[in-house]
Amino acid sequence: MSNMNAPDFAVKRDPIPCRVIGVLDDGAASLSATALAHLHAAQVVIGATRTLALFEDDIAPDAVRHDLTGRLSAVPEWIRAARANHLSVVLLATGDPLCHGIASYLASRLCIEAVEVLPNVSTLQLACARIGLAWQDARIVSIHSKDAGEWIPGATPSHGLYELAQALRQHERLAVLTSPDNTPDRVARLLVAEGLGDDFRIAVAERLCTSEERVLTDLLPAEAAQRRFADPNVVLMWRTRARPNPVRFGLADAAYIQRQPDKGLITKQEVRAVSLARMQLRADSLVWDIGAGSGSVGIEAARLCPQGHVWAIEKNEADAANTRQNVQAFGISNHTLLHGKAPEGLDAWPDPDAVFIGGSGGELAELLALCLRRLKPAGWLVMNFVTLENLAVATQTLRALNATWDVLQLQAARSKPILHMHRMAAENPVWIVCAQAALPLPQPACADAGEGARL
Repeated sequence: MSNMNAPDFAVKRDPIPCRVIGVLDDGAASLSATALAHLHAAQVVIGATRTLALFEDDIAPDAVRHDLTGRLSAVPEWIRAARANHLSVVLLATGDPLCHGIASYLASRLCIEAVEVLPNVSTLQLACARIGLAWQDARIVSIHSKDAGEWIPGATPSHGLYELAQALRQHERLAVLTSPDNTPDRVARLLVAEGLGDDFRIAVAERLCTSEERVLTDLLPAEAAQRRFADPNVVLMWRTRARPNPVRFGLADAAYIQRQPDKGLITKQEVRAVSLARMQLRADSLVWDIGAGSGSVGIEAARLCPQGHVWAIEKNEADAANTRQNVQAFGISNHTLLHGKAPEGLDAWPDPDAVFIGGSGGELAELLALCLRRLKPAGWLVMNFVTLENLAVATQTLRALNATWDVLQLQAARSKPILHMHRMAAENPVWIVCAQAALPLPQPACADAGEGARL
């Protein structure tokens, strides 16, 4: 006899994870039996227009199809809705979905249990296999994004090819995921523009795993820059010349192109070394160089900050031209120069971790206030002065701004030959002024947290 008063327990079902399946352009042939079974059974299938068409015969006729082309932000909601209704959902992604693919995007917006990744061979892996290039130490860069435009030397980190430009300076081999706009020929033109046209060779793998597959190898960048390539494709690059291993800090003054009156208009080596040390730079620091002159401080800062960037400004046209030549000669890609008079243009620059002022153009007090206001917390403002008047303006302004500051007088003497002996020749004394913005006053603790306070 059944107990009529027994509770009615409903069977709780866990939502089915979204299977993110890596696919190639040969369709079902490259899928494992497990991946293919998930696709056949899927009640909801998500993919790009081309991918959905490629697998049309393997998708159930009554399955709901979602085209994610141009609708990436809607994908997490499609998955949430399918899982809430206990529908099996499959997302078709190219190659390995965790290598610059959609899987990491989904993982950041859905709980980890919501996604199960079934990877395939990546297109980069296939391209390397086609030409026999070991890729375990290759730097992978994705430019598979919106149209970045042509690369211009001195471009800022906002440029879509910036990461690639920096990687070229730091790695022996690169594997690049392209897009219909950011094409292999555009990559080749970047190499030429950065003076690396003789340092690399290029291979382009077009339409892998299709009847139209073609792999072009050992292309010169200047040659590839003038060609057109079938989409989709990937690019491989490898150095044919040894990567330079330059001195990062303390270069000789004579290494720089500089304007030459009685003495070169350049921050001297000893002063430059102390100034850079006081800027407290990190690998990813963002730096302002105001009154760049020959560019020596900004160039060495750029070398010390390979994951950072330097924005420089110089009002004198001849000095700005010298800075550009020095940047090119030293192979710097993380340096942007503006020909103009500060503070004009500085409002478009990001807040810096450090600022160097080598010349103020008569706007010193205004510049100091602006730089201290824009400096990131704990950032340093470092200035060089050779006149008592500018030193006085600086210290009076810093005092009025309630900044923390100190002054170092530096006077170096260098040995010079005299007959068969040597004497010491003094350089001009320089005042190095270092400052930080005043810290905000701490807020007093409330005696009564009051209603609504978090405890």
